[in-house]
Amino acid sequence: MQDPVSEASRMFGERLRDARTKLGSSQEEIAHLADMHFSNYGKIERGYGNPELHTIVRLAAVLNVDAGTLLAGIGAEALPEKYRVYSAQEFVKERRKRDVRGSA
Repeated sequence: MQDPVSEASRMFGERLRDARTKLGSSQEEIAHLADMHFSNYGKIERGYGNPELHTIVRLAAVLNVDAGTLLAGIGAEALPEKYRVYSAQEFVKERRKRDVRGSA
């Protein structure tokens, strides 16, 4: 069995599954209501998918949850290494260091 795309995908999928099971619905039912194929929904729920924003919003609406609650607390550290993100603060700090070295 393959690993989830990332920790972020795993967490998101787990939250989808929790919301779905609280409603007592099947993957097929949620996928139908969200206008998507149930196999794609299943991949997202298992952490193998990387849904686009509109899909996240549709799923949240179907599950009657705020999209923000599905994403809360999932930060850059949960992304795969290849998507390493630098904050604007880190960028400015590094640029200032280089500017100081360049003017010395």
